[in-house]
Amino acid sequence: MKLVYLDKDIFDHFANNHRYRTFQQTSEYGDLMEKNGFQVYYLGFLNNAGSLVGATLLLYQKAFWFYKYGYAPSGFLMDYTDYDTVHEITIRLRKFLHQNHFIFFRIDPPIHCSKRDRKGNIISYNPEINNIMEILQASGYQHKGFNSFFEGTKARFNAVVELHTTNEKLLQTFSKQTRNKIHKADKSGVTVYKASISELPIFYEFIKRKYPRKIEYYREIMECFGSDAELYLAKIDAHKFVSNTKNAYEKALLKSDDLSAKLQSKNTKGKDVRKIINRKMEADKVFAQEQGNLGRATQLFQVRPEGIVIGGALVLKKKPEVFLFIEGFDQKYRSFNPNYYLKWYLVQKFNKENYQYFNLNAIVGEFQEKNKYSGLNEMKLGFASSSVEYIGEFDYIINPYAYRSYLKRCAKKKKRTGQ
Repeated sequence: MKLVYLDKDIFDHFANNHRYRTFQQTSEYGDLMEKNGFQVYYLGFLNNAGSLVGATLLLYQKAFWFYKYGYAPSGFLMDYTDYDTVHEITIRLRKFLHQNHFIFFRIDPPIHCSKRDRKGNIISYNPEINNIMEILQASGYQHKGFNSFFEGTKARFNAVVELHTTNEKLLQTFSKQTRNKIHKADKSGVTVYKASISELPIFYEFIKRKYPRKIEYYREIMECFGSDAELYLAKIDAHKFVSNTKNAYEKALLKSDDLSAKLQSKNTKGKDVRKIINRKMEADKVFAQEQGNLGRATQLFQVRPEGIVIGGALVLKKKPEVFLFIEGFDQKYRSFNPNYYLKWYLVQKFNKENYQYFNLNAIVGEFQEKNKYSGLNEMKLGFASSSVEYIGEFDYIINPYAYRSYLKRCAKKKKRTGQ
């Protein structure tokens, strides 16, 4: 086994054809992280016949003094079920990084442990997972644990929609609450459109409190990934809002009037009267709601006839998967459910474009006990998505003494900053 430097084109060609390909193991991601304080190695591993059997983008930074640490986002591109391959690649990499004063490196390969339904019940289990765990640990990797929340560098659970049928059938598999919110958003005039990088400041207002990232970071994502990064914005179409609410108002008025006429009819007697009175009371409630909706729609149309943007999402594409990188919306318009409508729009779009999966990003692995992330799980899993559990993170320690010192420094910094 031989370790070699790879140029970006060769690395990308290998990565794009590997079973563990992700947007993080690309030169585009390497370019992005170089703009954000990391240095990058593109490394390949050749067998004795000179064939490329493994590769990785390895990010690294200074830890302290002259020491460094490394991170292979989404792990190495290699066959994790082959002990000889894993062992040989690790030996070559360890020697290389030791010579370059690395303390340790971390990997988090996108290897599935299990797939679960929205209640947490296991649908399927990866039969190779125990073998892979044994191979990695026998090769010197230390597992960081099967955490259920957000203790690691990345979430260990993602909500993934499988795009394997028509949009109409997909919609029917969504939870009733999700379908109702999508319908309500559509009725409220919510629409979605693909936005340009010039509209990034609008989107940034919805997400700037989620993570301590400046707007430049998201601009760099769109610049580095080019056509593989797409920004979508949800807006209230004032014309559609008025038209929909007017139709609903007229329909509710017609029903209320019809029931009033039945009550006044001489042919309506006894039990029928009580039934109609109950129906009339319900109809009047709906009428009052629609009257209020029409008032709000009319007011919005008068003030903002061009409509108003209320949410957005940034996605990254790497076939067969689309990854929802980050999303956000204006809390003032929460009742319009832009986050639900956005996801439904994107599911339909990428399903038609023959993607196999739409990854809604992080959820937690606790499905039974109520916790502060229960709403997050309920919302994402309501799209008939499966909870995909990944194998988690591993550290490979090169310098044990410096590693312990590094962890102590990190703990002190965390305590000092209160993070």
